[in-house]
Amino acid sequence: MKIRTHAESHVVELDDGSQWQIFPGDLATTLSWKPETDLHLEQSGDRMGSHVLVNATDQSRVRVIAVGDVWHDGEVKKTLKGG
Repeated sequence: MKIRTHAESHVVELDDGSQWQIFPGDLATTLSWKPETDLHLEQSGDRMGSHVLVNATDQSRVRVIAVGDVWHDGEVKKTLKGG
């Protein structure tokens, strides 16, 4: 899948029309993404996100949830603090 829009740093829309919120701790990984970046969506067993987006070129991964879903506040703070 390719990126349709990534106007907001924390939201990406893919060419299939799906929209995903990027985990705050993973935003730096997305800085190199370009419209031609090939991404794969996979289900995640991680407690933070329901899915991960995987960059096919470098295999980097970011945790995501569907736009409209809510991050679990306590888990976000715990993860960002390194716990």
